[in-house]
Amino acid sequence: MNQVETVPLKKDSNQFGDDPFVRHEPCPKCGSSDALGRYQSSSAHCFSCGYHEHSNGNVVKLPTQPRRPLEQMTGTISPIQDRRISQETAKKFNVTVEHNADGSIKKHSYPYYNDSSQLVATKVRVVDGKQFFGTGSMKDAQLFGQQTCRGKGRFITISEGELDCLAISEMFERKWDCVSLRSGAGSAVRDIKDNLEFLEGYDSVVLCFDQDQAGQDAVEAVKDLFSPSKLKICKLPGKDAGEMLQAGKVQAFVSAWWSAKTYQPDGIVSGADTWDELVNSVKVKSIPYPWQGLTTFTKGFRPYELVTITSGSGMGKSQIVRELEHYLLNATDDNIGILALEEAVTRTALGIMSIQADCPLHLEEDLDKDLLRPIWEETLGTGRYFMFDHWGSTSGDNLLNRIRYMAKALDCKWIVLDHLSIVVSGQEGNDERKAIDLIMTNLRSLVQELGIGLFLVSHLKRADGKAHEDGGQISLNHLRGSQSIAQLSDMVIGLERNQQEPNEERRNTTTLRVLKNRYSGVTGECCYLKYDRFTSRMTEVSKPKEAESGF
Repeated sequence: MNQVETVPLKKDSNQFGDDPFVRHEPCPKCGSSDALGRYQSSSAHCFSCGYHEHSNGNVVKLPTQPRRPLEQMTGTISPIQDRRISQETAKKFNVTVEHNADGSIKKHSYPYYNDSSQLVATKVRVVDGKQFFGTGSMKDAQLFGQQTCRGKGRFITISEGELDCLAISEMFERKWDCVSLRSGAGSAVRDIKDNLEFLEGYDSVVLCFDQDQAGQDAVEAVKDLFSPSKLKICKLPGKDAGEMLQAGKVQAFVSAWWSAKTYQPDGIVSGADTWDELVNSVKVKSIPYPWQGLTTFTKGFRPYELVTITSGSGMGKSQIVRELEHYLLNATDDNIGILALEEAVTRTALGIMSIQADCPLHLEEDLDKDLLRPIWEETLGTGRYFMFDHWGSTSGDNLLNRIRYMAKALDCKWIVLDHLSIVVSGQEGNDERKAIDLIMTNLRSLVQELGIGLFLVSHLKRADGKAHEDGGQISLNHLRGSQSIAQLSDMVIGLERNQQEPNEERRNTTTLRVLKNRYSGVTGECCYLKYDRFTSRMTEVSKPKEAESGF
């Protein structure tokens, strides 16, 4: 099937001599569902794209055939009954037919005119075998049927072929102007560019191409040629207009035609198309955080949100994240993806298990396997956690691919990425801001594309005044590297604590501050979490009285 050869055409154009036609098949090259004609010798030819197979199975490259001189229209204008085309429609387009001795139609002839209304070409369709040949020159030819059009008005419809054009005109009782391409889907771009000024004279241009792959590829190729809001794309419930008329599905076609949506470039959404998405978004329910104060400010967390957690060094970001990772296991039925880039998978696993056990298991040197097993079964053993074993592979693209895999293949609805700075440090080049901009943009797109909730840990830059590690208050402009972190996050939560505070209670109490809240808009200090080093848990507490002036 891969050998290519050149063969001479038989003199009767694409009829392939006396080789009897057998059936129509899909074309393996252009995707047309029935344009490939299969013949008794096993040869085949696609009348849409020109693909040809020789009878020995080799793919054949047909040489260009000299076009016949212009032949005047022969036959009579009469109904094309097998296609349900009336004589009135045939007369409008000046289509003629010739009949066999038994009265059946032998062939159709379609006229093509130039802009001076002179006949310059014809296309002849031989009914037996769906075979075509042309006469004259298409160089100066208009679209098929263009001579019947007013050149202005509410609508003009473009189809792929002449019979589809006739069918559309028939189904609308010749009310709206209709034309077809000169050489099928393969000539769509050239034909529309050559006649764009004429088509732009109408309020709306309706593309009604075949629903097979070749037709839809042609739609994609021409849709940006028209001025804004000019083009409507018709999605048919059948292969093409001609087939629908033959099947008597006139009402279904008319309904699909009137339902054709105005094409808008990627990223532009009509308000009229937002109902389904609006209804689905209403169904998205907020999940409370494990800490009431944070929930009161944020109303919880949701899919399609990017939540950034930030603080100075050693302030407990990873511990907060472990609490969330464990909480997600019990608060949802969803799978959880974890990309903890500063620790091994075993440390991540022990961290989650420590929350379950109310004990810092990672500090235990002689862990009893029999005691450890039930804790593992209740957490990691559920099969709902998926972790990234990242050593040596923390490039941005690699992480993005892993997140997509977790969401798509492993059905993870919640992803934790700890932390952003180590991703940036693995990038080539020294421009940290640009690297963060790129990664944040890609993360934001992934969250929207995949419908996931993403918890992102980010570091702060060095403070000008009181150090964050000494209890300095955090603001959005303290985020390290780029303002894109603040701009593209739905929520930013800062952790504040004075690591050197003499009082143990205050030293172990973290203030959670909502720095950005796209959902409800409420920001500020929201709650206080006390770390218990004996249980490794962070528990919500009241604001320490002694620290009122210090926070």
